[in-house]
Amino acid sequence: MKARVRKIVTVVEETRSEMGQPIDPPTRRAAAVAVIENPFAGRYVEDLAPLFEIGEELGGLLAERAVTALGIEGSRAESYGKAAAVGENGELEHAAAILHPKLGAPVRSVLGGGAALIPSSKKRGGPGVVLDIPLGHKDAAYVRSHFDGMEVRIPDAPRANEIVVAVAITDSGRPLPRVGGLTKDEIKGVDGLR
Repeated sequence: MKARVRKIVTVVEETRSEMGQPIDPPTRRAAAVAVIENPFAGRYVEDLAPLFEIGEELGGLLAERAVTALGIEGSRAESYGKAAAVGENGELEHAAAILHPKLGAPVRSVLGGGAALIPSSKKRGGPGVVLDIPLGHKDAAYVRSHFDGMEVRIPDAPRANEIVVAVAITDSGRPLPRVGGLTKDEIKGVDGLR
């Protein structure tokens, strides 16, 4: 099953200063968001495999859009995350079916790798609901400087029979990180944790 996309929105956030301190180079993160028709809205369906295929299609498309918006090579991305919100006639399992079984592989393909799990969130809401996209380092989940999130919302989505799906990519961690822990220069990249 192919995604029936109503719209795609791309958002880039660039932080140049934090608490009066300059950020040089600026930290940048981008989210690419698709608003799609929910083929299972309003009814219970046992087999959600068609949503797995939609997730696979959207993973590559949205990761490409986010990387392009950042103006970097995919291999230079540092963090990633994903999120979905279903409209009132959907169920959370619809969001999970898009995000989990197959969306990650094409994201990693665009980025040239990614050993860590892709952090995710899912929710139900109406038009304008805020998506909090959790972020984590793509190769090592324990890199605290990259524990972050990006907030996005689409004013007219999701409608009752829609799903909003987002992939966020960054070129750095938080501005001015100071909470210690594993640094990105110490990553071994073997187990997705360290």
